[in-house]
Amino acid sequence: MKFEETKLPGVFEIQIEPKADDRGFFARSWCRKEFEAHGLDARTAQCNISFNRRKGTLRGVHYQVPPYSEAKVVRCTHGSIYDVIVDLRPHSPTFKQWTAIVLTAEKRNMAYVPENCAHGFLTLEDETEVFYLMSEFYDAASARGVRFDDPAFGIAWPATVEVISERDRTYPDFE
Repeated sequence: MKFEETKLPGVFEIQIEPKADDRGFFARSWCRKEFEAHGLDARTAQCNISFNRRKGTLRGVHYQVPPYSEAKVVRCTHGSIYDVIVDLRPHSPTFKQWTAIVLTAEKRNMAYVPENCAHGFLTLEDETEVFYLMSEFYDAASARGVRFDDPAFGIAWPATVEVISERDRTYPDFE
């Protein structure tokens, strides 16, 4: 696997390194030793799937507060997404900054989202599916979010948001 750090410290795009032959290819998509060698949280508490019927579906921008802060590995298994990570770590030099990675089923790339960063995505195709590895269990009382269009972050989404939940649309301004 190749790990490429983004402009946000600790946020990585991860690419597989396929070994091809006449059958197709084989590639590693997860290795605890490689994640730990890059200083990444390699725990896996649960895995989630998000299926999205329509292009323009926005999910997020979500995170969990301590003691249930979570790191995520996100991969698009069908279709494509514009994956956004917002740095909410108060002592980080990139606090309130964001980065985006286009994740596609074709590229088979992944995003690593560290604890205390918010995560969301916009689907770029109909029938898009996203697979997550989570380092912590979901805890409803610890779940939080920031609004996708909050001026505190100025996220530049590449297309119009067509579908969004009431909760995600109405988070208050970030303070």
